[in-house]
Amino acid sequence: MSLVDVPLVGGPVRIAGAIEVEPTTEGLVLHRLPAGARAQMPDDFIAMCEQQPAGVRLVFRTAAHRVELDVRALRTVSANRPPDGLDGPVPLAAPYDLLVDGLLMGRSTASEHGTYRLDFRRGTATADDGPLATVVFDQLPGRDAEVEIWLPYNEITCLVALRADAPVTPSAGEQGAARWVHHGSSISHGGNADSPTGTWPVVAARTAGLDLVNLGFSGNAVLDPFVARTIRDQPADLITLKLGINVVNRDCLRRRAFRPAVEGFLDTIREGHPDTPIVVVSPILCPMVEDCPGPTEIDPASPPEAPVFRTLGRPEELAADKLSLGVIREVLAAVVDRRRAAGDEHLRYLDGRELYGWEDWEALPMPDLLHPEARGQKLMGERFAALLPRLV
Repeated sequence: MSLVDVPLVGGPVRIAGAIEVEPTTEGLVLHRLPAGARAQMPDDFIAMCEQQPAGVRLVFRTAAHRVELDVRALRTVSANRPPDGLDGPVPLAAPYDLLVDGLLMGRSTASEHGTYRLDFRRGTATADDGPLATVVFDQLPGRDAEVEIWLPYNEITCLVALRADAPVTPSAGEQGAARWVHHGSSISHGGNADSPTGTWPVVAARTAGLDLVNLGFSGNAVLDPFVARTIRDQPADLITLKLGINVVNRDCLRRRAFRPAVEGFLDTIREGHPDTPIVVVSPILCPMVEDCPGPTEIDPASPPEAPVFRTLGRPEELAADKLSLGVIREVLAAVVDRRRAAGDEHLRYLDGRELYGWEDWEALPMPDLLHPEARGQKLMGERFAALLPRLV
């Protein structure tokens, strides 16, 4: 049977996990922040993050044998890397995962791509025009089934067209599932996971049967008010906030400012969700900043193909109001205790070391000293799903 075009909007396909879908002359640009929030973004770093479709998937039903997805993909290149000012390597193609009736049935990539050349220090970027590429899935069983195509968490992905060799109808799938809105840092975004369904929020959501909206933004979970307002305005049955590591790594707040910022972030979310369960999750283990402040950076002595992070902070700076992960956990726990004592019975605290702690560091060390590798991501997701009954 020949392939037939399937409309990506206004038809049977659900684009799940995106906050907004923006039609352009190039195709559909996927956003994980709404237009009002995007207008307030301070730089191109977070602009890149919110366009990378972590947790975003196409959901539909079909009896097709073959499905094709046309995209324009941008891979991020680290520009002007110290000490020599050269660009880092172009990443390998990121996978798209095909799930049929909840089971992984195939994996494919976009063979052609453009680049998003980002200077992480300055927060400025230039982007090429992504060429048209076709992502092919020919492993479908040819029987009526629920189909999900999970998009790469680390490539900006513009959707152009979808085709299938059998009729496509709407999915009943996640429609009745509880909606989970999660906010966090690069680990939540997906850092070092081996596929879009291997990130810890996706592992947890699929294990627990939740409809995930992932607002994990690499390097950018710093209590921005526009993120709090985005969460406030989203439908949610569960909200989780994994806070702290980026505040330390960017060295962007001191202890005096951090606690009120957390309180204000929660106040804003509670305006739209007075009774929704909220779980505040502190950072997982990261030895370099457990008892030492940031800022952190890629060690310029490490090879570009295998970068390693380091901290520039010193332990004695904690006396000058700087933040370590130990201090972050102390403050977050105190905020949750205070608010619960004041009557917020739907607020919980989870120490992130329950997801990844010292024993895990020994068994599954972080290759770059900051992000768990693929097995660590999976372990975190499984543990979070197991902890959920206790938290909600």
